[in-house]
Amino acid sequence: MKRLVWMLVLAGMVRSLSAESNWPQYRGPQSSGVNDSVPLPVVWNLTTGENIRWKTAIPGLGHASPIAWENRIYVATAVSPSSASLKVGLYGNIDSVEESDPQEWRLICVDGKTGEILWNTLAFKKIPKVKRHTKATHCNSTPATDGKRIVAILGSEGLFCFSMDGVLLWKKELGDMNSGYFKVREAQWGFGSSPVLHDSRIIVQSDVQDDSFVAVFDAESGKELWRTSRVDVPTWSTPLVADTPTGKQIILNGWKHSGGYDYFSGKEIWKLKGGGDIPVPSPILVGNCVILTSAHGRYSPIRSVRLTARGDISPRTPYVSNEQIVWANRGGNYMQTPIFVNSRIYACRDSGILSCFDFKNGKRLFEERVAHLPRGYTASPVSDGRHLYICSEQGEIIVVPATDTFSVSAVNELNEICMATPAISNGLLLFRTRNSLIAVGSKPF
Repeated sequence: MKRLVWMLVLAGMVRSLSAESNWPQYRGPQSSGVNDSVPLPVVWNLTTGENIRWKTAIPGLGHASPIAWENRIYVATAVSPSSASLKVGLYGNIDSVEESDPQEWRLICVDGKTGEILWNTLAFKKIPKVKRHTKATHCNSTPATDGKRIVAILGSEGLFCFSMDGVLLWKKELGDMNSGYFKVREAQWGFGSSPVLHDSRIIVQSDVQDDSFVAVFDAESGKELWRTSRVDVPTWSTPLVADTPTGKQIILNGWKHSGGYDYFSGKEIWKLKGGGDIPVPSPILVGNCVILTSAHGRYSPIRSVRLTARGDISPRTPYVSNEQIVWANRGGNYMQTPIFVNSRIYACRDSGILSCFDFKNGKRLFEERVAHLPRGYTASPVSDGRHLYICSEQGEIIVVPATDTFSVSAVNELNEICMATPAISNGLLLFRTRNSLIAVGSKPF
């Protein structure tokens, strides 16, 4: 009996340690954006060093978020022989950047305790197949890991798999990964969906100009297990794996086709049309529902869909609920993925307007501008369960209490452009900026 008790205690400790240290994919475990194991600093200062654990220079240009496993942090980047241009801010042109120089796609491993670079692996070197947006990079997709391997989509060059020590194990072409504005095909903006690694399977959403699909690959060999064609415009959303009452699903965002697919076969289970016509935010789980949002063009809905949905559940307009759509409201997101904290859903628009919704009925609890300076907001917020950390593109981090009334606890400067969604691991708040990886934390290891 005592042995059983100690085994249960040990198992609980292992789960707790894993939850605290591992941030294995875009927005962490289950794409939630939340790690509430340790309170994070509200205030820090790069000039004085207050609550700054370390800062490490990262070569190249990339909006891929950092991921973490145990005491190691992994960052993907694209290195150019010349300084790559990057135009941030609120603007609406559809311009592309065409590099004539070859890019080096690299995966970098950083020691979480010291910030030391442990290895820097060159995965691929080539002139990019497609152009990027003036605000984007050739390395927008965040890698994923399960502690056995690391997988990454590097630009439009395909799917790559590495060992935990940075050895390239295999790579796989994914076809023409040409993402851009569907109305102006020559406006190429760069691929942005991140892979998801779940139970030794890799899930890829490739919504591009031609031959879009969702597919699952074997992580060990790279073998394609299934592929389902999709008819949609280019999207930059990351897939979500959800356990539902009727089985495991892969849930995708889209314009013509948001929906759920059977995890094992790829068969379509449900479908939802409408919303913004440039889908960027990823789906998030909230109880027995999935939250979907998009906000470009005529409509900007945020909707809560039951995980038991079946068939075509599309309403007459995006703001109408039905038997499968629990609630629908205006004020959805264009760039950022919403976050669920303390029974509330927070959604921040690219203009910096933050809305808070009751997760049960979609009632808007507040809608406020997080800062008065004209800034763009692209990175998705993360939370320690107590505060939201909201990044402006210029590197101001607005700290907002995760309550149903709006206030600002602090505004901290990173002094660099920040387009990548932060990560939380081992009590560290990790920011990938234009030139650096910055670790914020109130206590040493």
